[in-house]
Amino acid sequence: WNNGNNERAVKHCIIAANLGDDDSIQLLMENFKRGFVSKDDLAAALRAHQAAVDATKSPQRDIALPFLNS
Repeated sequence: WNNGNNERAVKHCIIAANLGDDDSIQLLMENFKRGFVSKDDLAAALRAHQAAVDATKSPQRDIALPFLNS
């Protein structure tokens, strides 16, 4: 964002958000408020992010999570 190439930064954040990255969604929302991200782009990224998160959920992961956090 700092070098003025906002369109490229937005594209990279959208790609990361589509893969389920939570930090990218936060960046997109912050920059939507600043006017760098369109409403349509944000909505599409949110839908893709949710689909990616849902695709990675499984009962095996839920069981393994406490072991990984300890």
